[in-house]
Amino acid sequence: MFPTVNAEQLASGLKGRDFLGMADYKPEEIRYLIDLAIDLKRKQKNGELYQPLKGKTLGMIFEKSSTRTRISFEVGMYQLGGHALFLSRNDIQMGRGEPIRDTGMVMSRYLDGMIIRTFGHRNVVELARSSTVPVINALSDQSHPCQALADYQTVLEKKGRLEGLKIAYIGDGNNVAHSLMVGASKLGMHFASASPEGYEPDAEQVRLAREFASETGAKIDVLRDPREAIENADVVYTDVWASMGFEEEQKERERAFQSYQVNEALVQYAKPDYLFMHCLPAHRGEEVSEGVIDGPHSVIFDEAENRLHAQKAIMAAIM
Repeated sequence: MFPTVNAEQLASGLKGRDFLGMADYKPEEIRYLIDLAIDLKRKQKNGELYQPLKGKTLGMIFEKSSTRTRISFEVGMYQLGGHALFLSRNDIQMGRGEPIRDTGMVMSRYLDGMIIRTFGHRNVVELARSSTVPVINALSDQSHPCQALADYQTVLEKKGRLEGLKIAYIGDGNNVAHSLMVGASKLGMHFASASPEGYEPDAEQVRLAREFASETGAKIDVLRDPREAIENADVVYTDVWASMGFEEEQKERERAFQSYQVNEALVQYAKPDYLFMHCLPAHRGEEVSEGVIDGPHSVIFDEAENRLHAQKAIMAAIM
């Protein structure tokens, strides 16, 4: 499926690029980043020093709270030889109304790269547009590409391949669902989601994914019935029912999603050797039963660890 392009050509083409979403990267570029993440993981486990970003500084703008994203980027930048600077909304003038454009233009003069974890995706786009250094989307309301890259790294490590596998996403059609879906369309995978009415993935994201799928042989299904979505799935994925920013809808969403819990009864329809994945944090007893998330098919902590390695690959490639 992937064109024959050598690693040097791919590496050269990634330098200086932003990483805002899976849609912006070609299939061979995504696969290159996944392979690089696996190689960097091997180096780190073997104690090999690899510091291509020595002397460089990453600015990290956080408008949303975080556990995995902050720690993995800070540690990753340190392991690559650089320094990470944490900037909450209250630490910088964005919190007092300074335009993102001005923030991007000024911070570009101090830094070698930036990440932003924010609510509106337009903030990510505007920061990248005004910056002269690479910008990484560390989460927006539209997409979470760093998570998806780590997820597909995990699947490749466990299954030995990506193309032709089926991933079933059960639950809220949110930013994680969008990045997984677009990523699957680029990697030649079958993506099937199941969500209650009103909580489906964004129509424009579905259109984009299907457009990419027509070129790679992937298949994109947006369904209502979780049993239909999960049938013969190689990977079963879910996320919290109320993402950050939607906490006030918790009770309403609990009612809407009550038949969408990933539990022992539902996973019987997946393949016997399915993987269970969740981007975390998880609410056991809500979107997933304890028996599934803590069971033998669960790879959630391997998946969480791979955020470190996938993000190191992105930083090393573009910075």
